[in-house]
Amino acid sequence: MKVVLFCGGLGTRLRDYSDQVPKPMVPIGYRPVLWHVMKYYASFGYMDFVLCLGYKADVIKKYFLNYDESLTNDFVLENGGRDIQLLNSDIDDWRITFVDTGQNATIAERLMKVKPHLEGEEIFMANYSDGLTDFPLPELVDEHTRRGAVASFLSIKPYHSFHVVKTGANDGWVERIEDTTQADFWVNGGYFVLSKAIFDYIESGDELVMEPFQRLIAKSKLYAHKYTGFWGCMDTFKEKQMLDDLYSSGNAPWVRKEI
Repeated sequence: MKVVLFCGGLGTRLRDYSDQVPKPMVPIGYRPVLWHVMKYYASFGYMDFVLCLGYKADVIKKYFLNYDESLTNDFVLENGGRDIQLLNSDIDDWRITFVDTGQNATIAERLMKVKPHLEGEEIFMANYSDGLTDFPLPELVDEHTRRGAVASFLSIKPYHSFHVVKTGANDGWVERIEDTTQADFWVNGGYFVLSKAIFDYIESGDELVMEPFQRLIAKSKLYAHKYTGFWGCMDTFKEKQMLDDLYSSGNAPWVRKEI
C-alpha cells in the first residue's frame, strides 16, 4: 500500500528553520521529521512512498540522494575507513517517488498531481509529514475497509489548552465556556486512509479537508477514528522542542521496532 506524503509546506510558524529548509526537513535529533514519519509507516510494512514536493523541493531530493545510513545504524569500518559494512539499514527496503507538485498548490491539488503514481491502488494512505503518533496504523486501514469509507482519518484531542466560547445567536451573552482539553472537541490528526474514489470528489481549487470532505459527509463516506493516545505535531518551535526532548529521552512514542 502506497503512502502519499505532502511535503510542500512553508512552515511559516517555524520561520527560523523554514528559511533554510522546507518544514518536513526540520530535524528531530539528527533526522528530519519527514524521516521519522516515514520510519513509522515503514515499521508497519508501508514502505512505498510518494512525496508531493513544493517549497525547496531540492533540499528533500538532495537529502535522500546523499542519505547516510551510518548515522542511525551499526556498522563495521575497515581498511582505514575506505570500506563500511552496515549491520542493519533504515531505508534499504523503501521505494520513494519524488514529484514536484508546485509551490502554491493546495493539498487536494497536490494529490491530483500524483494520481498517475497511484494507478492500481484501491486504497492508499496519506499524511501532512509533520505529525507523529503511536497509533497502530493497520487498525485505521481495517476500519476504513470495514466501514466502506472513501476517506478516513485519525481524530485527536488538542493537547494545547484554549477556551471554546458559545454565545447566544444574536445577543452575545456567553452560554458556555469549555477548555479544549476537557470538552468533546476533536481535530484532524493528519493520518489519512483514502480510497481511489476520493478523486471523484475533488474539483479544481479545492482544499482536501474542506470541499471534498464536505461532499463525503453528505454521502456518509467520511470516517474519523477518535484516538486519545500520543500525537504530536511540529507546528511551532515549542512543539519542536517537545518532540526533541522526547526523542533525546530515548522514550519517543513513535519509535518502534520494524516487523
